[in-house]
Amino acid sequence: MEHTLDKYLFHEGKNFHAYEFLGSFLEENQCTFRVWAPHAQQVFVSGDFCGWNPTAYELTRITNEGIFEGIVPNVQSYDAYKYIIKTSDGRMLWKSDPYARHTQTRPETASKVYENSNYTWNDASWIKNRTIPYQQPLNIYEVHLGSWKHSENGGFCSYRQIADTLIPYVKQMHYTHIELLPITEYPYDPSWGYQVTGYFAVTSRYGTPDDFKYLIDKAHQNGIGVLLDWVPGHFTKDEFGLYEFDGQCCYEYSDERKKEHKSWGTRVFDYGRGEVCSFLFSSANYWIKEFHLDGLRVDAVSSMLFLNYDRPEHLAAKNIYGGNENLEVLDFFKTLNQYVRENYPGVMMVAEEATAYPKITAPVEDGGLGFHFKWNMGWMNDSLDYIETNPVYRQGCHNKLTFSMCYAFVENFILPISHDEVVHGKKSLLDKNPVSYEEKFSNFKTFLGYMFAHPGKKLTFMGTEIPQFIEWDEKRELDWFLLDYPLHKKTHDYVRELNIFYQQTPAFWQQDGGWDGFEWHVVDDADHNIFAFSRKAKNGQEILVISNFSGVNWNQYWIGFNDERRYRLVLNSDEDKFGGQGIQVAQLKTIEQQCGEFPYTLQIDIPAFSTMYFERIK
Repeated sequence: MEHTLDKYLFHEGKNFHAYEFLGSFLEENQCTFRVWAPHAQQVFVSGDFCGWNPTAYELTRITNEGIFEGIVPNVQSYDAYKYIIKTSDGRMLWKSDPYARHTQTRPETASKVYENSNYTWNDASWIKNRTIPYQQPLNIYEVHLGSWKHSENGGFCSYRQIADTLIPYVKQMHYTHIELLPITEYPYDPSWGYQVTGYFAVTSRYGTPDDFKYLIDKAHQNGIGVLLDWVPGHFTKDEFGLYEFDGQCCYEYSDERKKEHKSWGTRVFDYGRGEVCSFLFSSANYWIKEFHLDGLRVDAVSSMLFLNYDRPEHLAAKNIYGGNENLEVLDFFKTLNQYVRENYPGVMMVAEEATAYPKITAPVEDGGLGFHFKWNMGWMNDSLDYIETNPVYRQGCHNKLTFSMCYAFVENFILPISHDEVVHGKKSLLDKNPVSYEEKFSNFKTFLGYMFAHPGKKLTFMGTEIPQFIEWDEKRELDWFLLDYPLHKKTHDYVRELNIFYQQTPAFWQQDGGWDGFEWHVVDDADHNIFAFSRKAKNGQEILVISNFSGVNWNQYWIGFNDERRYRLVLNSDEDKFGGQGIQVAQLKTIEQQCGEFPYTLQIDIPAFSTMYFERIK
């Protein structure tokens, strides 16, 4: 196989296929190594094939811009190797391959020669039919592969073992997609994969690239999409990695005002350097093309967009117009997202972005950044603040659950309850509620019912559905034993029923993007902690949602309407089978009686800590 590189596009920052030229390529027992190291005096490659002699094989500079190449005989698949880079000041640096497709397992740090995959995919039908789910259900189960479930000996499961247990579980629970915390190679387990050293390497903790393909393939064959967290905003400072790769700032900015995230201890990519953009573009394309991923969730977009992110204003750089936006990053995202839209029409690009920067999810041609979805961090922060407040005082922060509707349609939002919200002393979602043990479960179900009815797609972190009582810990598997306890099992059943209802109810997802799909009925009753609204589908389906976040049963509660209506109960978090009080709610019908400015009144008994769904009967 001949490997070529459009060097002009690579140096200009427009090459999405650099991994097909740079890296290691094994053919007929000899291996070609290529690496970009513009400041290097000399580059050598060493490894298992030469007894780790550091100068046995010198690479030749083949371009003035610093691409080095060499052919080494008698190389075997899975041989470990590193580049030895002689810097301009004479130091000898041992570096892993930035384009390596496989690596040793930590704490070892060498790259590995990996032959071209011979994996046979069986997901052609899925790939052909996938679309961006603007008007379809999107219910994401966020997963950390190392701690979802452990093997019998207490260690990591392999990708194939995970596939054979995780995929049936996700299908049984009726999630539509899985989102994986980063599996791009990383050295430090507690970073969860967010401090990357291998942007083209599937972490060897759980197996090989082909094993990972098996996981994705099995998901697709079972109708489940797979997204991957991808981290183009910063990289770790481990000496064997990208950090000052050829002895000088190479992949990172050289400007002291821009080169580092001090609080994270990481370096920031130089988005103004063409070769760095080509590196990142090629990484994104590699995961989508070679692994059939259905989307990338881009981590920490806010940190990339703003030059003054996590920096004192007087130490931050300015753009050419005197502003704080990183104009190079704006161009980077527009180019990347436009490429994905044009080449992979059904693949989602999702931004984790926490500011009010405009048009994150607008198409590039409309002046946007071109993402398909954005995490709604404002909704998440306000909602969690609300449920962490003692119900006695919730009337004082009622607006925490109503304010989100002031901006719900300015972007295409995903509502996230992610891993970040259940670690570092924040407590699990179940334990955030400052109420009695039994009420924690009721409060939890009330919140999830409200969340799944609120406009926006859904994401919850693994263990939420059990529900996990303690915080997530990446060193241990989820507390599956909790399902032996009645309240946990009944709540788990509720989450499954909620997922099924969401998936089968167009009113909850078909018109997520505008007021045609939403109508308030009770918005300002802070004294009773009551919220009521309708969700609507294009075919006229309408679901009335009533949430009571107080610990009081409100009997004969009045809700006003402009017209006569009838409803039937379709889901109630307070049912006995879900561990609730079991209060029965009959079919509802308005009566012709004034309620405020409304001529018709619906009278209903609302259980404490409950969310109920009623379908309107036409």
